[in-house]
Amino acid sequence: MMSINNIREYHEALQKIDELLIKVGDNQSYNNPEFVMLDRLSDLLADFEDANYKIETPSLIDVVKLRMYEMGLKQSDLASKLQVPKTRVSEYLRGKRDITLDVARKLHHELKIDGDIILQ
Repeated sequence: MMSINNIREYHEALQKIDELLIKVGDNQSYNNPEFVMLDRLSDLLADFEDANYKIETPSLIDVVKLRMYEMGLKQSDLASKLQVPKTRVSEYLRGKRDITLDVARKLHHELKIDGDIILQ
């Protein structure tokens, strides 16, 4: 199989991978033909998924909300960290106001949000 071209082939490859995982077990050697097939099928599946099931970069607002949840922060806590009024945080989270460069830097440093997400 040179590539996976449709959903039927995709499901067949998934089933074959399940079978090979059981057979290969701990024998992860390129001298084992079943391991080589497992490795190749995994690459083909990844290629098909990349082409057909793209995962979009989340919006900055969604990431900020998630990070607030993870860190147990309320809007007032975030306002303190960003050194802006609480009403400004509310405007950011509702998309009513654009995030300034200064606030973007603080989001990166205080909430550890990846710069690529901030700059999107």
